[in-house]
Amino acid sequence: MLSAADGPRIAAAFELGRGAAMTGPVARGVIGQVWRLETEHGTWAVKEWFEQPDVAELAEGVAFQDEAVALGVPAPSTVRTPGGDWMIVVDEAPVRVQVWVDLREPDTSLDPERVGGLVGSLHRVPFEGRQPLDAWYTEPIGADRWDGLIAASVLADAPFAERFAARRDALVALDAIVRPPGAARTCHRDLWSDNLRATAKGDLCLIDWENCGLADPSMEFGVVLWEFGRSDPQRARALNGAYRDGGGSGQIGRPSDFSMLIAQLGHIGARACADWLGATDDDERSFAAAWFAEFIDDPHTIEQIEMLLDAVGSS
Repeated sequence: MLSAADGPRIAAAFELGRGAAMTGPVARGVIGQVWRLETEHGTWAVKEWFEQPDVAELAEGVAFQDEAVALGVPAPSTVRTPGGDWMIVVDEAPVRVQVWVDLREPDTSLDPERVGGLVGSLHRVPFEGRQPLDAWYTEPIGADRWDGLIAASVLADAPFAERFAARRDALVALDAIVRPPGAARTCHRDLWSDNLRATAKGDLCLIDWENCGLADPSMEFGVVLWEFGRSDPQRARALNGAYRDGGGSGQIGRPSDFSMLIAQLGHIGARACADWLGATDDDERSFAAAWFAEFIDDPHTIEQIEMLLDAVGSS
């Protein structure tokens, strides 16, 4: 893992200037964390991963991000070494650097027209990637696995066990909606409010491109429609209208267009529960419990999906 002492080494490799001072980590996700690096020439975001990542997958994300930025999609710029490399290896682990962007906290109430327009523009980026469809975004968890996780969480006296058990039938019903994706293209595949944010100046910025790969754009837009429009039919209509005006290729017209939403949230919940059950210390357990709370405390429902379908159908 990185330490603050690695700042000068990273700054030298990417020729970021003298006076390097690295602080953090300033942000942590499930698979990695970000440090803040300051030099005489500016401020930079340094990303590291907790486990060895798939470098080919990361490289495709970098290429997709670069292509999108070149076409006007707001995202951090990739920093490269003088030799053109987007990553270096520090103590046998890959490290990536991007231009620092001051971001506000995640906010699902961002201007729906701006969000819809951004995603529409993203879905017009002419990028042909090779990262395949992934079960995380396409396959439901299924009743047997839900039942096993619920039983294990009850037996372990997990703090969320009762709420989890109460959601069992709803989760199984949602899984029944999931259908295979249609025509696929390279997508971001992580368009939650954690990653589509407002900057300190009020602009939008799309971060965390490492999970990109093939997906059905209609199903990806279903994720966006739920994340930023599930509370208000008017927001949903505005999102959908701006997405179409922005050239988005996806279309929402049936419950199965929310398959990616159901699959992805299902895998997030299942992984968070499994992480809590397998945690070896209090910090790991607390992180997993907080992650699971995001899944269980603000649940996706069939009623929300029906509302969203009615809203976009009338837009």
